[in-house]
Amino acid sequence: MQIPQRYIAHFDLDSFFVSVEVLNNPDLKDKPVLVGGSAERGVVAACSYAARKFGIHSAMPMKKAMQLCPQAIIVRGTRGEYSRFSRWVTDIIAAKAPLFEKASIDEFYIDLTGMDKYFDVFKWTIALREEIIEKTGLPISFALATNKMIAKIATDQAKPNGYIFIQPGMEKEFLAPLPVNKIPGVGEHTFIHLKEMGINAIGDILNYSAAEMEKRLGKWGADLWTKAQGLHFSEVHPYHEAKSISTENTFEENKTDMAFLLSELVRMTEKVAYELRQDEKLAGCMAVKIRYPDFETTSRQTTINYTFRDDELIPVAMDLFHKLYRKGQPVRLLGVRLSELTNHAIQGSLFDDGAKKNNLYKAIDDVKNKFGKSLLQKARTVKITDKEKGR
Repeated sequence: MQIPQRYIAHFDLDSFFVSVEVLNNPDLKDKPVLVGGSAERGVVAACSYAARKFGIHSAMPMKKAMQLCPQAIIVRGTRGEYSRFSRWVTDIIAAKAPLFEKASIDEFYIDLTGMDKYFDVFKWTIALREEIIEKTGLPISFALATNKMIAKIATDQAKPNGYIFIQPGMEKEFLAPLPVNKIPGVGEHTFIHLKEMGINAIGDILNYSAAEMEKRLGKWGADLWTKAQGLHFSEVHPYHEAKSISTENTFEENKTDMAFLLSELVRMTEKVAYELRQDEKLAGCMAVKIRYPDFETTSRQTTINYTFRDDELIPVAMDLFHKLYRKGQPVRLLGVRLSELTNHAIQGSLFDDGAKKNNLYKAIDDVKNKFGKSLLQKARTVKITDKEKGR
């Protein structure tokens, strides 16, 4: 049986955070805009194309960016809006695409393999892009290719706000003239090493055999050689909106003590946030559930800025609890659920001290993984015995 030709589209919302800010404030159009933290200690989460002309890029300290472009406009960022627009685009794609993966808040892969029997896949992809632009007002670029790697690299070539189709069989020719660091995973150290080998463009890799590349760079060298051929076999992982992480606790005795209930709420939120980080996911929706002794069960949920951080989730859980709880009523069961999960790759972590905070959570999780989850807890969740109280 003949294997069907693979067709993978990669969609990427252009300068997503800036685009959302411009839609909400048209006065920012065509100006050097920096989205992120404060001028003194913040980091650039995103920048407009007008700002990039000055050499500014994401993850750059805001202080340095302002030195490069003193007239740049700093926007603190409205992350709730980014989540809303991301969901809007996701809904449009979900209504049309046979199989898609949400790689991040502003990036999608669509698998159209086998669909060429029924329609022109390139025309279909163009029509989807036009629908997204028409409905949301957001600029979006895409590339259609035979695998995820080629599609992602080609999308960068199509920007800003354009599209490209790398025809089957043209992968190697497309890649050959591009700088070798266009291959995902080629970092600064590897880039320097490759240049020392005389490899500046992707096509230069093919001057070596796979065995030679492996000898020089180990398994990564052989992998680079394969990628330079235009070969990549990663699958599009289906996006499941309904996937969630939850925990709940049915108490042995009905509880009315508010301090205990809030302590338990914090503990459970910490638990689901930890599981979220272990799965390298972010949540866009949170819910709290309460069951009373008569088995009446109520729940309340709210959309949130995509996050995996305890300090951002706990206040939301508290707010939901207070809106839901019938004061003075004993509680039989308490539950917390996170849903609308998406992949970890999100630029929102670059706002203010986000990167430092993420590193802190990583360090905490490393300790939990090594010595047990209960070793590090929020102070309010630690149960103190009567003997300890008397010390």
